Amino acid sequence: MIRVLLADDQPLVRMGLRVLLDSEDDIEVVGEASRGDQAVEMAVSLRPHVVLMDVRMPGVDGIEATRRIAGDSRLDHVRVVILTTFENDEYIFRGLRAGAVGFLVKDIEPTGLLEAVRVVAAGDALLSPAVTRRLIEEYVDRSGDPVRFPELEHLTEREHEVLVLVARGLSNNEVADSLRCSPATAKTHVSRIMTKLAARDRVRLVVIAYESGLVRPGWKVG
Repeated sequence: MIRVLLADDQPLVRMGLRVLLDSEDDIEVVGEASRGDQAVEMAVSLRPHVVLMDVRMPGVDGIEATRRIAGDSRLDHVRVVILTTFENDEYIFRGLRAGAVGFLVKDIEPTGLLEAVRVVAAGDALLSPAVTRRLIEEYVDRSGDPVRFPELEHLTEREHEVLVLVARGLSNNEVADSLRCSPATAKTHVSRIMTKLAARDRVRLVVIAYESGLVRPGWKVG
């Protein structure tokens, strides 16, 4: 059963989401929050698998709430999806940097929302590599000097190769093809990299690769 926490300041929106999600046999809404700080508290007490997080809420907004959830070691299994009416690149990028694993606009079709919840609960990121790369290239390009990540020094030469390929948008199968190894081996490399870099998901790997300067804005896939 996929446990979902709803965080939105509009009761009607929360009610609609609850009715949709609770209609599925494999999804259960375990709580509703109307403020960001409340969402963080409920994430700690309820331990959901997925949080659907609105951006604009009174007091603590959804971005800050996402940052607090992502930064709490007790909530390593909790995955936050930014859910908003605003299809704004800056919101998406801020959300990703805060620790969100994806982004949805509220006009998404019901079947799309249900699929998104299942995808995130299964451990996958919700943004396509192309979208993620476009956002990160745009905003990292403005940020100036590379950020130092000492954890990168613990990667092997092959793991550096894999990280670059992931940051360039390749799937595990594509990484395997590029390195002439099995998909299982590629997946193992990615998992080890995530562990060494304390990254919650592939999106965070992409952010680290760009912010560290390991991958430069403008590089193309392939």
